[in-house]
Amino acid sequence: MRVFVTGASGFIGSAVVDELIAAGHKVLGLARSDAATASLVAAGADVHRGSLEDLDSLRSGAAAADAVIHTAFIHDFSKFQANCETDRRAIEAIGSVLAGSDRPFIVTSGTGIARTPGRLTTEEDAPDSEIPRIASEQAATSVQALGVRVSVMRLPQVHDPVKQGLITYLIDVAREKGVSVYVGDGQNRWPAVHRLDAAHLYRLVLEKGSAGARYHAVDEEGVPLRDIAEVIGKHLNVPVVSKSPEEAADHFGWLAHFAAFDIPASSQWTQEQLGWRPTGPGLISDLQRLS
Repeated sequence: MRVFVTGASGFIGSAVVDELIAAGHKVLGLARSDAATASLVAAGADVHRGSLEDLDSLRSGAAAADAVIHTAFIHDFSKFQANCETDRRAIEAIGSVLAGSDRPFIVTSGTGIARTPGRLTTEEDAPDSEIPRIASEQAATSVQALGVRVSVMRLPQVHDPVKQGLITYLIDVAREKGVSVYVGDGQNRWPAVHRLDAAHLYRLVLEKGSAGARYHAVDEEGVPLRDIAEVIGKHLNVPVVSKSPEEAADHFGWLAHFAAFDIPASSQWTQEQLGWRPTGPGLISDLQRLS
C-alpha cells in the first residue's frame, strides 16, 4: 500500500515509516520543514509538504494514498486544549477525503484518555469526557459515521534511550530544579512500550485492523512513578523526594496534572486480535541507558 503518514519525521512517526518500508509498503510522509524533508528522503519515503494546520495539504496527501496513519500532534502542553482541537480538525479533514472508501485510517490517541480507577484500562473503555485529548477519538467517531474505515491507536509512554514520552519532561524538570520528584507514595503507575514495538503495531493495525476498533500499544501495564523518579535521580545524581499534590503543583507546573495519574492499561485484547508480541527493552531499562 501507499501510506500517507503524518508526523512522519517525528519520534514515533519515523519508526512507523521505517517499519512500513521494511515490510514493502510505500510511504508518503508529511513534512513541514527542509530538515523533515531530508530525513524522509533518507529513509526512502516520498515527501508531501504541509502541516497539521494546513488542512488542504492533509486532504491532498490523503487523496494520494491507499491508507493514512496519523501520528502527528503538536506537543506544546501550555496550549494543550487548543492543540487537541487542531488534531480534531486534522482528523476530520483527512476523513472527509476517505469517506465511503475502504482505505484504512489510523488515528492516534493515548491510553490515559480512559481512566478506570482500581483496574487496568482496556480497549473497550470509552474516553473520559474531561480530558481534552478526547477530541481525537471524537473526531474518529465522527468520520467513522461518514463511512471511513477508521481505527484508534492508544499509546502509553513510548520510549527508547533518547525519549520517553512525558518522562522526558520529568527529566527536564529534575535537571532544572536539582531534585527528582514523585507525588505521595509514588505508587501511581504509567504504562509503557518501546518505540519499535509501537511502530510494529501500527503496521499490524494497518494490515489486519478492524474498523471502529481501539488498540492499546501497551507492553508494561504500569510502571510506578517512584521507580521512574529513582532512576532519573541516579542518572542525574540528584536527590529523589516525595512531594504532596499541592507541592507538586508548584514543582511541576503543567506536568503536575499528569504526574499524579494512576493509569495502568492492558493490551490483552490487542495482542489476541493481532498477534502482537512486544519484545523491546522495558522503560526502566531504557531510562538506565539514557543518552
